Amino acid sequence: MHQGSGFLSARQRRWAWFGFLLTALQAPVAAQLLPDASWLFSIVVALMVATAILADDAMRRQPAETSTAE
Repeated sequence: MHQGSGFLSARQRRWAWFGFLLTALQAPVAAQLLPDASWLFSIVVALMVATAILADDAMRRQPAETSTAE
């Protein structure tokens, strides 16, 4: 059984994980240092990147389409 391919390449996937981890780690630090709520933007960006990674995972886990010639 072949697995499907996602919409992210391996390089894009690595950068997405790096971006997610960077923003997820930056948000609590910014919350401690900044008096306003601008750190919430980091949370929103991290959630958007996480959604893209999860959607790519879901696409990769689906079986690949096989064409049957009849």
